[in-house]
Amino acid sequence: MAGGDVKFRRAVADDAAVVAHIVAMAFGEDLTRRLCGDAGETLFEALVRRDDTQYSYRNVLVCEADGEVVGAVCGYDGAKLQELRVPVLETIRERCGSVPELADETSAGEFYLDTLGVLPRAQGRGLGAELIRCMRDEAFAEGHERVTLLVDEDNTAAERLYERLGFSRCGDVDLLGHKMFRMQCRK
Repeated sequence: MAGGDVKFRRAVADDAAVVAHIVAMAFGEDLTRRLCGDAGETLFEALVRRDDTQYSYRNVLVCEADGEVVGAVCGYDGAKLQELRVPVLETIRERCGSVPELADETSAGEFYLDTLGVLPRAQGRGLGAELIRCMRDEAFAEGHERVTLLVDEDNTAAERLYERLGFSRCGDVDLLGHKMFRMQCRK
């Protein structure tokens, strides 16, 4: 997959399976298991197909390389977190029996980049950075003044990437037992 035709577009419901895989990758195996047990990608796919969840295809920008989705970023207005989270928690409760305690990773006044991932075969080409730039710029064009994301405290490579894209630390949050740094970029 060297070179090739690359384009960025809004996701559609038919992208749900690959977007769910990317969301699960972004969460990592441990966080995915803590959130939804063994339901993992199957649960995420159901959430991506819906139009009313934080992981909905409506909130996702995908990257296609040679006609195949290889990356995705999910983002939304932080003021809508609770509204978008309700169907997520209901789905987790239905499929897994219980719901873990979740910290609020975003709030009103910021656009939140919830998950980002690029399939391993397409990594190293700057596609993740471009996905962030595209969604960040879209958020600014829509009138948002701040864009926020989280990075695991142990993921120094990702933190350096986010810094190069204009993000800086602005706090921390515990997400399902993982210490995460909040990073923010201002318009």
